[in-house]
Amino acid sequence: MLKFKISIFPSLLLLLCFTACSSQDQSTISKEKKANKPLVEIPSIINSPSNEAAQIGEYIVALFQDSKGILWIGTMSKGVARYDASLPKGVGQGKSLIYVTTEDGLANNTVVSIEEDKEGNLWFGTHSGLSKYNGKTFTNFDKKNGLKLDHISNLLIDKTGNIWIGAWGGVTHFDGTTFTDFPLPNPDIEIPTYQETENWVTEIIEDSQGNIWIGRSGYGACKYDGTSFKHFTKKDGLASNCIQDIEEDNEGNIWFTSRVAEKDHPDVDKRSGDGGLSKYTPTTNQTNNNTFTQFPELKGLNKNDIYNIYKDKKGNLWIGANNTGLYQYDGKEFKLFNKIDRPDLNNNFRGIQSLLEDKNGNLWIGCSGGLYRLSGTSIINVTQDGPWK
Repeated sequence: MLKFKISIFPSLLLLLCFTACSSQDQSTISKEKKANKPLVEIPSIINSPSNEAAQIGEYIVALFQDSKGILWIGTMSKGVARYDASLPKGVGQGKSLIYVTTEDGLANNTVVSIEEDKEGNLWFGTHSGLSKYNGKTFTNFDKKNGLKLDHISNLLIDKTGNIWIGAWGGVTHFDGTTFTDFPLPNPDIEIPTYQETENWVTEIIEDSQGNIWIGRSGYGACKYDGTSFKHFTKKDGLASNCIQDIEEDNEGNIWFTSRVAEKDHPDVDKRSGDGGLSKYTPTTNQTNNNTFTQFPELKGLNKNDIYNIYKDKKGNLWIGANNTGLYQYDGKEFKLFNKIDRPDLNNNFRGIQSLLEDKNGNLWIGCSGGLYRLSGTSIINVTQDGPWK
């Protein structure tokens, strides 16, 4: 499950976050047309030297590989980049990497979440609604045709095929025909007066038992078992109430990443506090005691912003620690990867926004500054020209 995580600066956070249905807006993707268009200019913060290829995007906030093996890369301003390894690099329909944007029918050029349904349709969560792509055309859903909350932050397609849409303002449930609001109760906690992110739904997952977990940046997390809600907040053991990501490990433990709420404080001298990684171990008895574990002894996993956690096919957890690097947890110990192949790009690697293991076992890393790939113990920058292998 892929998700959108804002990086680095509180001011940037606020800037980016505010920036029965019929098919309304459809258009056909033309690969040839896209390949012959000039690429959108990349902001100078991530420009490569003039003799090198440009970065794929400034913020890589979503990564997904579909059932055909195509890699989809969600960006903050350039739409979604599509990399098909079976196509040779070249021009026209033979171009391996193309950008799909609003000109092709996408709802918005900020693509923050990508999912595929059982029929092979791709769903893109954007900042102007939901886009469904059947391989030829787009169907877009927004406020005009039933989607009340269209500033989307994450998507989940559950085991029954229903789509859960997390957005700025709450959650919407879509059964394929009708959008239904899904009201969330609030826990009994005090929200700082300066905080404006409590209605931001940052993550939705389904665990192995069929429970739906929902994370919010301000109200912690809640578990919905199909009937009732159970809240988890800092009072229960979370590192912070500003949840960013949720993952279940192979033992049934639930892991939460969070950011430092105090980063939103208007006084720069007070922008430090609790945040980081938390592990929840469900109880097996009837005491209802919550068992949380935090990791203060590990650099970057405590009192820090962590946007992303991901479980690979072997069950390893990968945790992106802001300004620290990428941790791998194999169930016994944590291993840190932070060796970049190009030291001049260290700043671009500062915020890990998205993670994906592809079908060949490659680990892709979307950052605040471009796309990367783990190669052995090194982290390789992948530009528009690769290297893809």
